[in-house]
Amino acid sequence: MTSAVIPAGGVIRVSRATFDPGRLAEAERMLRDTATYLVPAIRRLDGLLGYYAGASAEGSIVAVSLWDSDAHANQMGSLKEMIIDARRDAEAAGVGVPAIANYRLVSQV
Repeated sequence: MTSAVIPAGGVIRVSRATFDPGRLAEAERMLRDTATYLVPAIRRLDGLLGYYAGASAEGSIVAVSLWDSDAHANQMGSLKEMIIDARRDAEAAGVGVPAIANYRLVSQV
C-alpha cells in the first residue's frame, strides 16, 4: 500500500455534507461530474499532496485533501470551482452545504 507522506506541519482538510440516501446515484454522479473541472483546479494549487472524495449509502459525502501547510489548505476556501461551481452542482443534486475543518497532522502510518 502506498500512501502520501504528509510533512510535519501538514494538514488534512475534511469536507462533509449530507444528502437523502435515496439520491445516492445522483450524488455519486455529481461527484464524478464535478471532478472533471474541480480536480484540475485543485491540482494547480500549491502544496497539494492528495485529494479524495466519496459518497456513502447512508447519505453523506466526504472530501479529504492533504496539504503541506495550513496556508495551502486554506486556498480551497477561495477556489471558484469549489465555492461557486461545485457548490451549485452539489445543491442541484440535493447535497447540503458542507461542514469543513482543517486538522493539523498528529500521526501517520
